[in-house]
Amino acid sequence: MIPNESESARRNTVIGAILDHVRSNVTIALPAFDRTSSRPSDAFALQSIGSEPNDFGGTIGPFRYQFEGEEDLLHLFVMRSDGMSLSVEEAQEVASFVLSGVPPALIWLRPGEYSQHLYVAHDDLLEYLSDPQA
Repeated sequence: MIPNESESARRNTVIGAILDHVRSNVTIALPAFDRTSSRPSDAFALQSIGSEPNDFGGTIGPFRYQFEGEEDLLHLFVMRSDGMSLSVEEAQEVASFVLSGVPPALIWLRPGEYSQHLYVAHDDLLEYLSDPQA
């Protein structure tokens, strides 16, 4: 998986915003649901999360990612943009791109079929991620 220039720039913007929020102890919230931008799946929950424009999501190739803060963990949703199923390995490749520098052993995985959910501690982000905006 090789990101294009736009995908890399978006990743840097997203990670910069996340690091700013973590340092300031501000919750990273999901975007407000917008019926004109997003439509829930008839069959599966969470597939449309993050399809609204927001500060904490982006794409790489056929995949879409979205971050949300939860207590002391950062939750990373990974889905396919076309709504099809994706493998754990595909989600791990996306996580490797967006969480570059964070050791894979520190990323907890909760697998699914149409969305994969990965978690990392906020403290680990500050230790291992470099601020692309700095």
